[in-house]
Amino acid sequence: MRVATIWCRRGCLVTSDQVGNLPASTTVLLGRKADLAEVRRLLAKARLVTLTGVGGVGKTRLALHTAADLRRAFGDGVWFVELAPIVDGGLLVHTVLEALGVHDDTGRDQSAVLVEHLRDRRVLVVLDGCEHVLDAAAELADRLLRVAPGLRLLVTSRERLDVEGEHLWQVAPLALPDPDRPVRRTAALELFADRAAAVVPGFALTGDNQQVVAEICRLLGGIPLAIELAAVRLRLLPLEHLRAGLDDTYRLLAAGRRGGLPRHQTLRAAVEWSFALCTEEEQDLWRRVSVFAGSFGLDAAQDVCGGALEVLGGLVDKSVLIGERGVDGVRFRLLEPLRQFGRDRLRALGEEESLRRKHRDHFVALAERGEREWFGPEQGRVQERTRQDHANLRAAVDHCLADPDGYDVGLHLVGTLWFYWIGCGALGEGRRWVDRVLALGTGPGPLRAKVLWVGGYLATVQGDLTAAVGMLEECRGYARKAGDRGALAYATHRLACTMLVGDDLDRAGELFDEAWGLYRALGLLDSNVLMARVELGIVALFREDLDLAGELCAGAKAEGEQHGEQWSSAYATWVLAMCAFARGEWDESEALARESLGVKRAFDDLLGVVLGIEVLAWNAAARGCADRAATLLGAAHRLWQSVGYPLFGSRYFGAPHGECERAVIGVLGEKAFGVALRRGMAFGLAEAVGFALGEAAVVAAVAEVPSPLTRREGEVADLVAGGLSNKDIAVRLVIAVRTAEGHVERILQKLGFSSRTQIAAWVAERQRAAG
Repeated sequence: MRVATIWCRRGCLVTSDQVGNLPASTTVLLGRKADLAEVRRLLAKARLVTLTGVGGVGKTRLALHTAADLRRAFGDGVWFVELAPIVDGGLLVHTVLEALGVHDDTGRDQSAVLVEHLRDRRVLVVLDGCEHVLDAAAELADRLLRVAPGLRLLVTSRERLDVEGEHLWQVAPLALPDPDRPVRRTAALELFADRAAAVVPGFALTGDNQQVVAEICRLLGGIPLAIELAAVRLRLLPLEHLRAGLDDTYRLLAAGRRGGLPRHQTLRAAVEWSFALCTEEEQDLWRRVSVFAGSFGLDAAQDVCGGALEVLGGLVDKSVLIGERGVDGVRFRLLEPLRQFGRDRLRALGEEESLRRKHRDHFVALAERGEREWFGPEQGRVQERTRQDHANLRAAVDHCLADPDGYDVGLHLVGTLWFYWIGCGALGEGRRWVDRVLALGTGPGPLRAKVLWVGGYLATVQGDLTAAVGMLEECRGYARKAGDRGALAYATHRLACTMLVGDDLDRAGELFDEAWGLYRALGLLDSNVLMARVELGIVALFREDLDLAGELCAGAKAEGEQHGEQWSSAYATWVLAMCAFARGEWDESEALARESLGVKRAFDDLLGVVLGIEVLAWNAAARGCADRAATLLGAAHRLWQSVGYPLFGSRYFGAPHGECERAVIGVLGEKAFGVALRRGMAFGLAEAVGFALGEAAVVAAVAEVPSPLTRREGEVADLVAGGLSNKDIAVRLVIAVRTAEGHVERILQKLGFSSRTQIAAWVAERQRAAG
């Protein structure tokens, strides 16, 4: 996302018209000028506008174009939330937070997190496709609109939310020519011609073909999706054959169906006709791929559905499937109305359950592969591959928990995905699945034991130590009784971490030693085992044994790098940065912290990111860069709110932070410190990391902050920074000494400073930021 920044009146960094996540438009919006104007008018007076209409009528496209037109009106962003891939209304808030780029790995109620994020922001959020989670969407919309006055919601749904203050706009089919008058070029005909030209170069509306195109568009009821599905058939069929085929299909359907809305019948007829023109292999694959949530890869299609590449290609050519780029090559996606059609056909044939189990088994295997490859050179690709199949993994877990015979598979899947929950910034969702799957059964066993230690790990990082201890002690009790030494090793290790963040260094050291002994006896080596060495190094660091801490973490880093492992190694690098800082080796400490932070950003590991920013803030303060240090502390403060307790509430973790804050306030004063702190708190995650790493675009944006000083006061401040006295300043600027004294007093007052030294530090920091 391009970085462009401005500063709002309250001193917060906000991004300009690029803020948000709207997908780029790839097609022209035809025939919707009046709709666009009306929806914009409604959003100007109402805070909730719902676009309703039949499937395929263009609700999503209209919403996206409206949102794009309104970007500049919403300083905190315009955001698109696609709801079709979720199968459980309980995941609605998670999905909205994810789309808004809000990272929250705490155990807090996610609705409260969303409320807090939106409360003081001016944003437009597009909730696309609410009909299958209507109750959850209505409840969320009602709550958010009551507490976030700057929020506007633009919703697409086949049904209204029925929330107080909701304004509706019925999205009608495109305008059609009057059959009793000479044909004129309406929006429906223009759309057909535009899409036809994409598959038949040179196609255009002419006096010879306009009448046939008009008849086709009337048969299709002016529904954009139906028109697009028909137009793409010109690759294979002459225009007259296309019209004749549609006419025959519609007569057959009309004879066999009674009742129902004509427009619903029209879309279904168009889809059924498109389905009928597919080969048997294509029809079978269309039904089968409807089990996927979101997009899916070629290997998934072949494994779950037996789909051959040429058959998938045929569905892409017919615009049934959309091809898009993925980590391991091309991926495919069904438009939602086509997915629902395929799912209905699959269900009617009684094949849905067996395909859902195949889908589940494929993604269980994907998770197992990810766990195996996590400790090794493929770790980065594992993260990307798992993230792109997040929606399918959710669907697989949900299917397991809805299937009475799938509980053990669900336990296995939730436990296996520990690397994703913890290593890739999904702590909050991982904890939700852990709590849900544990609540469904109480019987002991190795699968439950794994989920228990994974849950204990998640709860520890979130700062929920009571829950963590409960899960880990249950796991240890089972492991001792069953003789499960692997579960005992992992649970003991994670209990040691709980003691560490709880400041009980003696107990933590004892448990780490016990876990180490178990790991060695079992011959285990993975990211968890490396982390045990890193965390034992942290114990040594807090005991001020820097040599031991450095030895442990240098060894862990080297071993991780030997195996191509990055995630745990980056934590080892962070501890080495802490050791260097404690020795006063600030160049070394800053270099190591930057290295760790760069890796953690790539993995979306929010805990690793905020720990790296903390060390960089401490180094900035030690170097005398007080304004930068305060800004970084502000960025860290905001990120800690998304992780859990700041620095785990630990006095050992928190001591350098407190010393840094006191030092910076001593240089800047309370007022200037507050300004810089708020500046950092206004950063989003990308801006915070970019600023911490000194990336040019973000640093330049910060340097462009309008100075609170006038031009003359800026000149005086520069001279103060140069060590000139008031008398010297008066001579240099040819002004009276009393005038110079007045300028200096106003500068001190505006910046909240009490000394000339603070002015000098402020000037130096702005010069450094400007490069």
